[in-house]
Amino acid sequence: MSKNEVHISSLVVRAKPNYLDALIKQISAFDEAEVYGSNPEGKIVVVVETSQQKFVSEVIDQINAFEGVLSVSLIFHQVDDQKSLARECV
Repeated sequence: MSKNEVHISSLVVRAKPNYLDALIKQISAFDEAEVYGSNPEGKIVVVVETSQQKFVSEVIDQINAFEGVLSVSLIFHQVDDQKSLARECV
């Protein structure tokens, strides 16, 4: 495993609708996570970017433990190299 790895994952969080606003705030507080969208029925789309795969699992576990969360599903996970990402952004 390279220390220059970047793990990019997308999650769908299913939540009780009355907890939606509070959960979006809690998830947004993670440095590694960004909320990309939600709907009133309680679905939240989250993108997680970390340097190690174990951190992805830790973020999922922490979100899953929040009150009002029904499930957290990993939808996509890509491992990339920081150097190649930097070249793509130029």
